[in-house]
This record gives sequence, C-alpha cells and structure tokens, in this order.
Amino acid sequence: MRVLVLGGTAEARELAAALVADGHAVTTSLAGRVARPRLPVGEVRIGGFGGVDGLRSVAAAYDAVIDATHPFSAQISAHAAAACSPLLRLQRPGWSGDHRWVGSHDEAAAVAATFARPFLTVGRQSLGAFATRLPVAVARVVDATTVPPGWTLLTSRGPYTLAGELAVMRQHGVDVLVTKDSGGDHTRAKLDAAAQLELPVVVVRRPPPPAGVEQVSDVAGAVRWLRQLPERPSRSAAPAPAPGPGPRA
Repeated sequence: MRVLVLGGTAEARELAAALVADGHAVTTSLAGRVARPRLPVGEVRIGGFGGVDGLRSVAAAYDAVIDATHPFSAQISAHAAAACSPLLRLQRPGWSGDHRWVGSHDEAAAVAATFARPFLTVGRQSLGAFATRLPVAVARVVDATTVPPGWTLLTSRGPYTLAGELAVMRQHGVDVLVTKDSGGDHTRAKLDAAAQLELPVVVVRRPPPPAGVEQVSDVAGAVRWLRQLPERPSRSAAPAPAPGPGPRA
C-alpha cells in the first residue's frame, strides 16, 4: 500500500521503519518547523499542505493516512480528520500524576508567574504566552529563538536522562517545572527529576482529539490496523515528495 504518515515524532519514525519493512511504500510529511529534523526511512516531504483542500488533494494518491503528529499539533490533526480516509491517529499515551494540570499555556504562564525561576519546556512556539508575564525564566527548546533579556535559553534535543535533567535543574536553580502533556518516555525524565528535587510541576493538558477518528497508542497497533484494511482499487501515482530530501535507507 501507499501510506502517507503525518510525522515529526519518534513514533512516526518508528512507524515508517516498520511499514517499510512490511513492504509498504511510505511517505512521511514533516511540517518543517525544526531546522535539522531527524528523518525517517522512506520518502520524505517537508512543508505544509495549504489547508484541508491541499491535504485532501495530496492524500487522494495514497491508500491510507496515519496521523502520527505531536499530541499538541491540533490543527493538522483536525485537517486530517476532515480530509483523509481511511485515517488512523497514532498517539502516545499521556502522562499522569499529582501535578498542577491546566487547560492552556496562558493559564500555565499565570501559575508560573507566582514562582521566582520557572523552567519552561513547552516548545518554542508556545513561549509567547510566557514572555510578557515572566521577567526571569529558563527555557529549553530544540532550535534557538529570541527570548526576553532576563531569560536563560537552553537548546537541546531529547531523549533526556534523569541524571541530565537533575543536573540542569540544579545548575539553573529552577523552582518549578512548566511543561505540556507530550507523553511517552523520551522526555519523561524531567518529571522524575522534578519529583526527586521536590519541585512543583505545571502541566498543560492535551487538546481533545478530533471526533470519529480511530486511535491507537503504539506502532504495533498502527501496523495491525493497516494490515486489516481491505484492498483498494489502484490509485494514481503519489505526488513527488518535494521539497523534502528524498528517500532514506
């Protein structure tokens, strides 16, 4: 089958490898928001679709679409729900715990403003909600960005270790961890480090998934879903994956 994977996550890379090994022709689409993304096997396209109609046009050349984007990539998931069939949502399980759970980054910023030195791990695109409220903060992102003059900017990419997270929190003297419910194990170490240091944790809840879309929580479930799909009539050739870097082995 020709499969379009909406990617950008570790699960999407694992899925592409599993599907290629299973004999499928896989194209992974990346949003292009990270300067040096980790590329999956198979074909890769980078860039947006131009809304629901653009995604529908691209998806028409594939036999199935699997949305394996980040849990907070609500817009592309909504567009996929409107444009793609058959469609599966692959989303890692969320976190749980006795944290301060909030409904938005604005609410998280209001809570963070009551602390002296928050540690922000909410992603580069969400820092704007905090910039006008926090005179001092430590912010960690993948790619460098502009932050207020009183902030400390750290650039790194997970997965992270407990020892590494403990070292960062101690070095910068943070007094609260502010994050979002990305889920999974790749960045969970910060929660364990905060617990060990007895730091409070503020977590932004995930947006609700689009209604009516079948969902699985792991790559194995996505592979099983694809295997049980009925054979479909031959479709026109999939569009060239430009402007991505092409196939990966």
